[in-house]
Amino acid sequence: MWQDLWAALALMLVIEGILPFANPAGFRRMLRMAGEMDDRSLRNGGLVTMLAGLLLLYLVR
Repeated sequence: MWQDLWAALALMLVIEGILPFANPAGFRRMLRMAGEMDDRSLRNGGLVTMLAGLLLLYLVR
């Protein structure tokens, strides 16, 4: 179980690093836009992302 958790964390870090590595200017623009968003929009986006991740995990497992 712990091995799966560490593998998932490692994969998340790899995926998170793709955009700033491939397109640093686009990444800065995205961060700037996220900084201008209100809290409710950010929370809703986070919720949708978490639910999509849970659904994908359920389908894979």
